[in-house]
Amino acid sequence: MIDVIILAAGKGTRMKSQLPKVLQQLAGVPLIEHVVGTALQLENANIHVVLGHQATQVEEVLAPYPVDCLYQEVQLGTGDAVMTALGSLQKYGISLILYGDVPLITLPTLRQLINLVDENSMALLTAELEDANGYGRIVRDKNESIVAIVEQKDATDSQLAIHEINTGIMAVRNEDLERWLPQLHNNNAQGEYYLTDIIAMAVAEGKQVNACEPQALFEILGVNDRLQQAQLERVCQEQIAQQMMLEGVRLADPTRIDIRGRVDFGNDVSIDVNCVFEGHVQLGDGVIIESHCVIRNAVIGDGCHIKAFTHIEQSDLGEDCEVGPYARLRPGTYLATGVRIGNFVETKNAAIGYHSKVNHLSYIGDAELGEEVNVGAGTITCNYDGANKHKTVIGDSAFIGSNTALVAPVEIGKGATVGAGSTITKSVPEESLAVTRAKQIHREPWQRPKKEKK
Repeated sequence: MIDVIILAAGKGTRMKSQLPKVLQQLAGVPLIEHVVGTALQLENANIHVVLGHQATQVEEVLAPYPVDCLYQEVQLGTGDAVMTALGSLQKYGISLILYGDVPLITLPTLRQLINLVDENSMALLTAELEDANGYGRIVRDKNESIVAIVEQKDATDSQLAIHEINTGIMAVRNEDLERWLPQLHNNNAQGEYYLTDIIAMAVAEGKQVNACEPQALFEILGVNDRLQQAQLERVCQEQIAQQMMLEGVRLADPTRIDIRGRVDFGNDVSIDVNCVFEGHVQLGDGVIIESHCVIRNAVIGDGCHIKAFTHIEQSDLGEDCEVGPYARLRPGTYLATGVRIGNFVETKNAAIGYHSKVNHLSYIGDAELGEEVNVGAGTITCNYDGANKHKTVIGDSAFIGSNTALVAPVEIGKGATVGAGSTITKSVPEESLAVTRAKQIHREPWQRPKKEKK
């Protein structure tokens, strides 16, 4: 059995943010969720998260996950944080210590680390860095066995020259932790209880300290400031883009896409440059997304073509729809098969039926359109009276002329026609024509006003 202890109590002062560091986002997901998501993939694992700074906020984010939240009242170092979890650990098992601000650790690396632990050994994740500044150094004896970890502030000049660093990630038998942690002291430059001091204890007991390296260096990188956050964001986006392409998505330029959440996709999906996907987005087979689109929490059906500069949020598109360019589908939009939404059209809380068209310069809100409806340019549904929203219903095969205002609540009957330039305040019967226009007046002859000469 595995106990995963995730240390997430720090404030993250260098982020200069009111938000706890572990709730800062990477690819649209809080850092701590990346770590928890990976840990939950381990077989037979119990997850313990040690919280401290703004614990309530972090606990709210973790509420959907099967994790045990613990509290470190005063942040006295990593050793003290792990000691907080001692009472929650299984009597026999292995503890894996992770960090809530090191989000890209991978499952294969964790499994490799766990497999190095037995009754006579513990395991560390280490790495060789050209610039080891800021990291604790791995000290080995003449036989290349690990004998200690020295934190940078406590290191001698010769130890500072070491390039093998401690990532902080380790795996230890629970029985050993229970024996070693109470022996920690804070006689160091930081006045903290260092978890790394258990290495010397293990060596003193004759235990082997095994080490392995991550498959990629980005796995051990943490987020301590905005610069590191931005650098790791690019790494994360690169990994996501590579995986999407390996699974068959065509990306015009994998360096110019941002996934801030989760994207599911079918076959033959094509995405142009500078598109942003947020929340949970589903793309069906054969979907084409042109450049500079923003899609958030939406379902895009098979064969849809989303043209450039379109924004779609909390909307559901059926098959073979065409949207944009420069369209905006707001929450509650539902498009049936074959719908056409053109340039500079905005929809909100609108259900638009089979093969209907709203081709340009229109607003359709709080509305229900039937099948094969044609909405002319400049049409708006006047759904808000200043206090309440009202609904517009347009029947199958209705034709709405350009520059029409439909003042809700109102219903346009099946097959009805509304003449261009009309303001409709009463329901229109089926198969009828409704026109509301002022009488056209001509004045002849007519002299335009002229500016007086000064």
